[in-house]
Amino acid sequence: MPSALLNSLLLVTTAGVALSACSPAHLVNAWTPRSTYQATTGIMYGQSTRQSLDVYVPARRAEGGAGMPVVVFFYGGSWQDGTRDEYRFVGEALASRGFLVVLPDYRTYPEVVFPAFMQDAALAVRWARDHAQAFGGDSGRLILMGHSAGAQIVALLATDTRYLCANGVAQHDIAAVVGLAGPYDFLPLQSAVLRRIFPEAVRDESQPIRFVSGHEPPMWLGVGDRDSLVDPGNTDRFARRLREMGADVQVHRYDLGHALLLGALAVPFRKFSTVLDDITAYVNSVPASAPETVACP
Repeated sequence: MPSALLNSLLLVTTAGVALSACSPAHLVNAWTPRSTYQATTGIMYGQSTRQSLDVYVPARRAEGGAGMPVVVFFYGGSWQDGTRDEYRFVGEALASRGFLVVLPDYRTYPEVVFPAFMQDAALAVRWARDHAQAFGGDSGRLILMGHSAGAQIVALLATDTRYLCANGVAQHDIAAVVGLAGPYDFLPLQSAVLRRIFPEAVRDESQPIRFVSGHEPPMWLGVGDRDSLVDPGNTDRFARRLREMGADVQVHRYDLGHALLLGALAVPFRKFSTVLDDITAYVNSVPASAPETVACP
């Protein structure tokens, strides 16, 4: 894959941002088609204004009547930034491949600190499981996906079962996890802001690697070798721990940076990278029923 060309396209995008006074996400979204999906937006899954989500349904559904895989995507932003409308390009990318996509917002710092955003994420997953069928999805093929901070969130949901269990969702209800550029083992914290986001009393409990038991759902972990924001060693250490405990994990490496690992899903960039194709193949391989694991106590 010509990563140099892809990085050149990113420079062009950045220049366009400077000229148009738009964010990179808004510029990418401007190039994102609307013909590949139908969206239902602003659905509340909780009481807070940040506890809302959008659902993307493929415009063309597969024949045969089988329910679509359901991908719940959590964006990043250092647990401080982000809104679901910025990630329309992700919803479109996954819906264009035949997946039902649920894209939640969640409360972030300074409104809340850890573990409140984990509680929001678990509540959104419960909503997705309970409502998937109404949108044509198969709740037995429920895949959690996240990028950056969102990857930490989905990995922790899959390893520390307390958050899902508190919402009536068992570990075996999650068919698979897709993580992109995730911080899975990121202590000690160097940033004063992150030390406030993750209070010392519960800081150790923010690390997905700490809770690996071998009962986790299968995981697909994507990592950019040019990532200078989240150390790729996070993925290496997490995957090694999963394998040591007997869990099913795949690691896919790309010659990309932190943002482009997700940006490669967008229409202007996806033909220069296999990221979307690889995720599509993996999601399609997830069986209709999750393997038997430890249920909620």
